[in-house]
Amino acid sequence: MTLSFGFQSLRFFSSALPWVFALGIVLASSLAASEPINQPITGSAEGATVRYTDWRTAPRHSAELLPDPAMHRDEALVYVLAARAFRWRGHFAVHPWVVFKRAGEESYTRYEVIGWGGGNRVRKNRSVPDGLWFGAPPEILVSHKGPRAHELIPRIEAAIQTYPYAQSYRTYPGPNSNTFVAHIGRSVPALGLDLPPTAIGKDFRDLADPIGLPPSGQGLQLSVWGLFGMILSPVEGIELNLLGLNLGLDLSPLGLRLPLLGVVSAETL
Repeated sequence: MTLSFGFQSLRFFSSALPWVFALGIVLASSLAASEPINQPITGSAEGATVRYTDWRTAPRHSAELLPDPAMHRDEALVYVLAARAFRWRGHFAVHPWVVFKRAGEESYTRYEVIGWGGGNRVRKNRSVPDGLWFGAPPEILVSHKGPRAHELIPRIEAAIQTYPYAQSYRTYPGPNSNTFVAHIGRSVPALGLDLPPTAIGKDFRDLADPIGLPPSGQGLQLSVWGLFGMILSPVEGIELNLLGLNLGLDLSPLGLRLPLLGVVSAETL
């Protein structure tokens, strides 16, 4: 009886999933159509800017989001930032990176994964800490300072050293820049990372390792090569993945996790 009910539930879930995603994509597309093209990663219209098409002329200057490290010399700082990807990819995905400084240092260290150039794809200090990503303004996803940041930095550095895909890169479905930052989040749950649903590649997992921690490091994830799966977590809430597009429900604060738009809640509308 119980086994029969389980199979019926699974069959219902499988048949309903495409319709749920279709509804989510229609909703996200409708909302996106009413906003500027360069959507911020939170789904808010505030701060949207013009989309650049030539990487050679797209601005990469500081967005002036982070505190001056020289003025905070005695304080340890940790940040995770993300900005919309370049050109058409920015409609769907973001590019994230990690920034930190130890107490006593007067400059930040930035780590990210970049697809071009070959060799080790993990790059250090390639751009300014809070620079625009080819014209797209970044947003702060994670912020820690003081003793908490001091404790996190060596754990973040250890996670960077154990990233398993440093010599490979695939824009879709991964491993990519989102896979890299998700690996750090899984390795350091205390970071409190919550990558948006537009972080395509965050759910990439080897076929031999489909079950484990989600990018936040808290909860449970089932993912088949980053193309199909789901997350149950106190951080990410409930999130479904179909072909790399994520749709779900944030539980605290209550909100929707949508493809194209990211996280949409009462606070971001």
